[in-house]
Amino acid sequence: MTIVHIVLFEWKSSATAAQIEDASSYGLACNRMLALSEKCIHPTSQKPYIKSFSGGKNNSPEGQADPYTHGFVVEFESAEDRDYYVYRDPAHQDFIRFAGEVANGVKVVDYEPGKV
Repeated sequence: MTIVHIVLFEWKSSATAAQIEDASSYGLACNRMLALSEKCIHPTSQKPYIKSFSGGKNNSPEGQADPYTHGFVVEFESAEDRDYYVYRDPAHQDFIRFAGEVANGVKVVDYEPGKV
């Protein structure tokens, strides 16, 4: 059972463009978030366990995202993998501490594709 994990970020007004992103590449926060796809190692297999990982800056023309400017989608093979990521993975826990310094708000939605 696949789990899709969606994360939206609102940044503190004191966060600089370099901390979040710049015109030429992802900034520190976005790079660190995307790097979790390889840094998150399963405790049993000792291999990356995230099925897919993508994200970036909002470019929707609908105007419904404020104050969230960046979104990420993480896909896991199972709820157990998602739960390990959320509660125990050291790389993710380190990112959470870092993000707390620059993020003003975070929204998370998880779902199983095809289940309503």
